[in-house]
Amino acid sequence: MTFNFEPEPPTFVFERAYNNDHRFLFAFPNEKKMPNARQIQLRRLYDIMNLSVQREDLPRARRAWSILARCKEINWKAMWRLGITLLENDARIMESNPRMIDYLRTMLLQLPEERERILAELVQHYILAGRYRDALDELEFYLPSFPYRDNPVLHVYAGLLCVFVAQPPESVGANEVEETTYDSNSLSRAQIFLEHAKALDPDNIVASEFLHKLHSISQRPGLLSFASHDSEDETHTKGCQPSQPKRRRSNS
Repeated sequence: MTFNFEPEPPTFVFERAYNNDHRFLFAFPNEKKMPNARQIQLRRLYDIMNLSVQREDLPRARRAWSILARCKEINWKAMWRLGITLLENDARIMESNPRMIDYLRTMLLQLPEERERILAELVQHYILAGRYRDALDELEFYLPSFPYRDNPVLHVYAGLLCVFVAQPPESVGANEVEETTYDSNSLSRAQIFLEHAKALDPDNIVASEFLHKLHSISQRPGLLSFASHDSEDETHTKGCQPSQPKRRRSNS
């Protein structure tokens, strides 16, 4: 008796069903449900960049960013906050540097849909760098125009900066200047900005508290000014609206 057995076809590894279950650590911009090989590689690189930032490995994160920024799938302008982090010298220290300020000034012109947030971030970095006058000049340039004029946070920043610059110069000793010595013109401008912020946001605690503080300062006898200021008529005229820009900015 003879038996004829038909041989079974061999099983090859590449005949297994394709598994599209890829796991990633961070949400990817413009994510697609069925990514191709290139998009998977970009997502892996995106994970490496964000993980490196979390681990404070900024050199590795910058190398990943330099690759992603050249890819057409990545809108690097929309990730401007991450760009600020990559420009830091030390991720553990909150500080600013000229590169970060120049970067934010460029993003302010390149990304109009985020300009309010970028301007607020730029002002904070000016303050961190000790450039208080530059921060105030930047706000005075943009606040008269839309949409900045309707942002209460920016008006609060401008008011607080006016209060800061109204203080006596550091070179003047405590025995030479009375405690009530302030620049009355700067205090008047601070009141204008803070009142505008409160009109836009009546529940703004910062604006309310500093307006109360300014009122108490103005009631003190012997309020002096260490800088020349405008007459009462000019101050009343300027009180109708925030001061106009003192410089022009090129759109190029």
